[in-house]
Amino acid sequence: MATDCEVTLDRERLKKEIRATYGRVAEEPDGDFHFHRGPDYAATLLGYDRAELDELPDFVTAPFAGVGNPFRAAALPSGARVIDLGSGSGMDCLLAARQVGPRGEVIGFDFTDAMLRTARTGAATVGIDHARFERADIAELPLEDASVDVAISNGVINLSPEKDRVFAELYRVLRPGGRVQFSDIVIEAELSAAARNDIELWVG
Repeated sequence: MATDCEVTLDRERLKKEIRATYGRVAEEPDGDFHFHRGPDYAATLLGYDRAELDELPDFVTAPFAGVGNPFRAAALPSGARVIDLGSGSGMDCLLAARQVGPRGEVIGFDFTDAMLRTARTGAATVGIDHARFERADIAELPLEDASVDVAISNGVINLSPEKDRVFAELYRVLRPGGRVQFSDIVIEAELSAAARNDIELWVG
């Protein structure tokens, strides 16, 4: 299997297509998309606690399109500083904020404006003021070195054409002893160059 899959597609066009797709998910979560969404999916197939999801606004949980449950790896420490790479509608961030408590901090990074608006409204609706959401590319985090206890992510790193930079950023921002808890898609078969550079396949 190849250890380095060259990506020659137009990266800015790819990011534009990702923003457009997930912008539609934020605004029309019941629309026609090929991937699963919503709280029933999260609870039934991914192991989220349905009671915890029911405490969040429907407009936050409905656009959820993660692929796993990063919280199953371990509970988040009370008072921790947590970041979410590709925070979407904010569901995981709001759950994380409840785990770390008011002495902690959760920062969600996303570059889809509609998702950021949804997440910010959700945090305000449930009265969580120690979670905030910033527009950023996950390959270039606006954070100081060694400033994060735990990084989570859910089905987003696979969308980045700059995965080496994403993991370098995680290494940079995590404190000694910090950890990453993420769920994502892994393809075991080697893809052809044509498939690796097909924007429609990346976006789904």
